[in-house]
Amino acid sequence: MANILVVDDELGIRDLLSEILNDEGHSVDVAENATQARLARNESGYDLVLLDIWMPDTDGVSLLKEWSMTGLLTMPVIMMSGHATIDTAVEATRIGAFSFLEKPITMQKLLKAVEQGLQRNVPAPVAAPAPAAPGKVATSFTPSGYNAPVVANVAAPASPDAAPNAHQGFDLDRPLREARDGFEKAYFEFHLAREGGSMTRVAEKTGLERTHLYRKLRQLGVDLTRNKKN
Repeated sequence: MANILVVDDELGIRDLLSEILNDEGHSVDVAENATQARLARNESGYDLVLLDIWMPDTDGVSLLKEWSMTGLLTMPVIMMSGHATIDTAVEATRIGAFSFLEKPITMQKLLKAVEQGLQRNVPAPVAAPAPAAPGKVATSFTPSGYNAPVVANVAAPASPDAAPNAHQGFDLDRPLREARDGFEKAYFEFHLAREGGSMTRVAEKTGLERTHLYRKLRQLGVDLTRNKKN
């Protein structure tokens, strides 16, 4: 789940984007102008910002430039507009915008841009040190010298039949969206079974509004009658 800020002066667009992103499991804050966006950015660290270009008080490009100059552009920013020119999009990219979405924004384009932006925020994996031979002592070196020796754990060899692409019962050798849908379906089925099919309690447990929860369950193909109490 990511923390996302949606900045747009149109109420309908704010509601639509926040609903879609909430359904995807993200936490969404909204701002209707640059003033509210500044306050939100100063109070919270966001993983991604969706920023409209044309706003009444300060336009999105100016706000983007302000964040860049003050060191607050620490997250991917996706610019949005229905009237921007190519020059405006190029300028926003030069300042530091991650990408640009042209209105009206389709759900597929929105989710793809958000997914790509969030992937940019994922730190590169750090290579693990080579394991020490069984029974030997491993040490690690830092600029100040050697750390205290650590006895390496000797683990049993993995079974040759173990599936390298499976983890906790999930097949990870699939596209991200399919793998995530499989996890989410199992997650909601678990809570439905534990709560006896009570949508109210499941909504409370998962932190979703009931309407969002119903829509999500239908989307995932969850059987809503299987766990109902008689």
